[in-house]
This record gives sequence, C-alpha cells and structure tokens, in this order.
Amino acid sequence: MNDFSSGTQATVLILFSALVTFTLLMCVMAGPDRDDLTNFYTGYLSLTPLKNGLAIAGDYISAATVLSTTGIIALAGYDGYVLAVSTAMSLVLLMFLLAEPLRNAGRFTMGDVLARNMPGRAVRIASCVVTLSATLPFLVVQLSGAGSLLTFILGLPHVAGARTVCIVLVGSLMIIYAAIGGMRGTALIQMIKIVFLLGTSVAVAALVLNRFDWSPGDLLRAAQHGSGAGPAFLQQGLQLGTSAGNRLDFVSLQITVVLGVACLPHITMRLYSARDVPAVRRSMSWAVGTVTTFCLLVIIMGTGAAALVGSRYITAADPHGRTSVLMLSRALGGDAASAGATILYAAVAGTVFITLLSSVSGMTLAAASSLAHDLFAHAARRGQAAPRTEMTVAAWTSVAVGTVAIMLATLVQNWDVGVLTTLAICIGASAVAPALTYSLFWRGFTRTGLLASLYGGATCALVLMVFSKAVSGTPAAVFPNADFALFPMQSTGLVSIPFGYLAGWLGSRLDHRRRAAESHENRRLYEESEARLLAAAE
Repeated sequence: MNDFSSGTQATVLILFSALVTFTLLMCVMAGPDRDDLTNFYTGYLSLTPLKNGLAIAGDYISAATVLSTTGIIALAGYDGYVLAVSTAMSLVLLMFLLAEPLRNAGRFTMGDVLARNMPGRAVRIASCVVTLSATLPFLVVQLSGAGSLLTFILGLPHVAGARTVCIVLVGSLMIIYAAIGGMRGTALIQMIKIVFLLGTSVAVAALVLNRFDWSPGDLLRAAQHGSGAGPAFLQQGLQLGTSAGNRLDFVSLQITVVLGVACLPHITMRLYSARDVPAVRRSMSWAVGTVTTFCLLVIIMGTGAAALVGSRYITAADPHGRTSVLMLSRALGGDAASAGATILYAAVAGTVFITLLSSVSGMTLAAASSLAHDLFAHAARRGQAAPRTEMTVAAWTSVAVGTVAIMLATLVQNWDVGVLTTLAICIGASAVAPALTYSLFWRGFTRTGLLASLYGGATCALVLMVFSKAVSGTPAAVFPNADFALFPMQSTGLVSIPFGYLAGWLGSRLDHRRRAAESHENRRLYEESEARLLAAAE
C-alpha cells in the first residue's frame, strides 16, 4: 500500500482509463486489412525514420529497463551504471553491425533472414523455437511484475487475488493490441510510450538535480550516504561482490547484455518495417539517440532514489528496488495531499503502466508472427498459405501466446522470476546473435551450422541457467533453500556465447565435408545476395 489519498488514487485510475481507451482506439484505427500481410507485419513500411526510430526505442526500452535498472542503480550504484551503459551499447552494436544487412535480408520475421540462403522446414521450426524461447520468459517476467507494481501504484492489498487480477488485465490488453493492431498498431503504442517516458523522466531527473542545486557531486555524495554503502556505492561489487568469480560474473553479464538485448526477435523485427536502407539508418540514429538519452536519465533517477529515498525504504517496498522510481516521485512531490505530488505521481504511474502494456504487446506480436509465418505458413503449409488464413492464424496465436504467458505469470507471481530476464538475454546472445552474424557475414555457413547455433546456443544457456547460482544455492536465488548449483555464475554468457559460435562453426565445417554439393549451393545463394546485403543497396 502507498501513502497517497483516495483523490490521488482516483486521478491515477482516470489516467489509466484514458490511456487504455486512447491506445485501444489507436490500435483499431491503425489495424491492418484482414488479407494484407505486408500491412500486418510491417505497417506498409509507411513509418517515417523518426517514427520508426521512436518505435524501435520503445520496443527496446522495456519495463525491466525502466524499473529494474533504476532499482539496481539505487541499490548497487556502480554496477547499475555499467548495466545502463551496456544497454545503450547493445543498440549501438546493432546499428553499426546488423541493422542494414538485416533490413536487406529480412521480410517479416527472423526466420525469413535465416532461411534466405538455407530454405527448409527445419530452419523455420528452429527459428520459431528460439523466438519463443527468447520472448516467452520476458513476457512472464513483465506480466508477473505487472501484478506487484499495479497493486503498489493503485494502493491495492498486496495479495495473490489482487495481483492475479492485474496480471489478467495487462495480459488481456496486450493480446488485443497485438491481435488487432499488428506492427503499425503496436508501433503507435511504442511511440506514445516513449514520448511519455522521456517527458516524465526529464521532469523527474530535472527535479532531482534541482534538489541538489544542479551539482552532480552533491547528488553522488547524498547517494553514497542514502545507500548505506558509503564510497562502495561508486565501486564495482555491491551487486555481484568483489571475488574473482564474481568479477567474472560481472563481465559475463555485461557481455551478454551488449550482444543479446538488441538481437532479441521483437527488436530485430522492427527493422523490417523501414522502407529502405537509408530509412533504417536514420531510424537507428533516432533510436540510439533516444535510448542513450533515456539511459542517462535512468542513471540520474536511480542515483536520486538512493539519495532521497534511501536503500532501507526501497528494499522494504521491493527487495530488487523495482518501485524506486515511484518512491522517488513521491519524495520529490513533497506533501502527499498537494496538487504537485498528485500530478507527478500520476504521471510516473501512467508512464509505468503504458510501458508495461507496450513492452508485452511487442513481444507478443513477435512470438505470434513467428508461429504464424514461420511455423504455420512455411513449415506446415510450405509457403502456400493464403494471406487471409495466415493473418487469422496470427491473430489466434496472439491469443494463445498471451494466454500461456498469463497462466505462467499467475503461477509464478510469488517467485523471484528476474532470472528469466537473464535467460532471455542469454538466449539472444548465445543463439540468435551467432546465427544472424554467421548467416549475414560468412559464406561458408550451412544449414547444419545454423541449426547447431540456434539449438546448441539456446540449450547451453538454458541448461547452465538451471544449474546456476541464480536458481539455487544463494539467498537471492529462485530457490534459496535448495542447492543444486553446478555452474558458479549467475549469467551464462561467458560460456554459452562462445559455445553458440563454436557450434555454428563446427556444424558448418562438418557439413562441408559430408554434403559438399549442398554446401556449394548455399555458398552460391549467399554470393548472389552478398552485394545487396553488405553494400547497403536499397
């Protein structure tokens, strides 16, 4: 329960209702025709670079980035700063390495990119499996967190029944957005979200700096005191410790974030909606600028939460600090009964709400699109499905994916499921990143190598995560009273990323020897499209 009056809660409810009504109306108006696949998957390629860049940034900045990263900064200082910088660096890497080739190679889904030179059912199925493996854990985390956050925001009792209602509400809305709006509808939601997010973040960050007379030094000193860690707040170790093993874990996490976040399917899917390569280049410039700006604001807000709220009160509300930005808005607003406090808290709460909705709708669309386009239209129907049929399947798979995510989030709502976010990013870095980089830049990459990268990287990340310290063996693990940890780190990237690349290389080398004719055909197909892929042809 929070300390705001019933008037403030009424204001928040009115704002939530207005946001839901407005965004649903936008989705309905932007929804595609029932037999137009291009409109559903890409929005007619009609978005300007600015709008598409904002949509990419909106998809990229999830609720986990807004809430968890701010909380980590508030509680762990330096560790959170590095995480925020790594998040921005991941999108920079996507911009300079993969964005233009992906736009040239892709059509609707990641499966289209991977099957470009290696067509076949096995590639489509593997692409769909990995897409679901990377998006479903993220969906469960976002929905599970939505239950706790909305009960806190609305001042509801923090009991299972209230959290379940909130999870079902957010999940139902995400299904509607994905099924009705398609790519264009969800893009509009992302644009609305990013404008709200930047506006409120700038306001909160400005209020934080103004509280300390615009002196970063005074802010940092107050944060050191409020965190209770003193000088250690600005040193690596509060989150992962200072032992040699934990330093490796810290490095592993940063590498995983840099390589994995921007390669997640719901992020790369946005690149296919740019009309040409110059447009995707400009879109990525807007996206990188927006995300970098937001990460700087997150650093200020997280530091402000440590200084003005204090780690003791933050961890009392949520051990992981996910409510820190809400508590910061309350601290900045002053008297809870004042108009300023009501407006600031309602604005931040509304931003959190629209961020939750937009994040899960984009992930749902990516998972449903892969199921409909890769699994149904190409693997089951061998590319012969009618557009109207495929769109109907896409709508129903949105319902199916959303329903499964809601059920899983309800079941695990009392668990610490933050490990699923790490798992999704590890799969992106260990399976998707090797598959995409080899497919786009290596002539000798074969079908066996592709399948080895996708299945091998994803399986390695999953197995290591199950037996890691993030799941058991430590007080902060999912199962703190059990100990079956065999892997000594909480992030798998230091092992699973090299494994994914090695599996792709070995599979391709072995495939060259066993099936020289097919490998030669794969090389020929790659060389035919190489100039268009790598020369930024329109």
